[in-house]
Amino acid sequence: MPLDYSLYLITDRSILNGRDLFQAVEDSIKGGVTLVQLREKNISSLDFYNIAVKMKKLVNSYGIPLIINDRLDIALASEADGLHIGQEDLPLEITRKLLGPHKILGYSVANVEQALFGQSKGADYLGAGTVYPTSSKSDTGLAIGTEVLKKIKQHVSLPVVGIGGIGISNIEEVKMTGIDGISLISAILGSVDIEGTSRALFNIWRK
Repeated sequence: MPLDYSLYLITDRSILNGRDLFQAVEDSIKGGVTLVQLREKNISSLDFYNIAVKMKKLVNSYGIPLIINDRLDIALASEADGLHIGQEDLPLEITRKLLGPHKILGYSVANVEQALFGQSKGADYLGAGTVYPTSSKSDTGLAIGTEVLKKIKQHVSLPVVGIGGIGISNIEEVKMTGIDGISLISAILGSVDIEGTSRALFNIWRK
């Protein structure tokens, strides 16, 4: 069964203002999130592992896959459904070899050349961006805009998910590029009503 990339949530506890991460993720799934990536930058490996194990149990109970950001060791140890890596992480072909053929492997790209490389080296999907300027991730480069996003989608056969600065106000513009889904952090987790916002985003994307 093919994965549904429509509404792809990336976690960031700093945006939750003290609210419970697991409750926030559960609310987002109830609202329509179809894929969850667990992203943790400033905690110990043990804490990351423990959160990952608990999160996998939660999201899998809704039939949603769990992707781990960056950390191959955590993805393997927690038996997560997949891993997402960027341009500065372990080489893609090495990661695929270590992860195995049956796990989901995502790859961050910002242009057509990187997208074609990702497709040739074993990625299952591409996270393309940042589409619009965003404050959620400090390590992103300049915004690529929807034209580059459209070109990336036209040059590869892999699913493409747009990331960066996407929200209710610009979803329709992003959808017109033909990509397979949108990846969101603050638009969902920064919302007062996580479930309601997720549902609104999902409905706009699907209409």
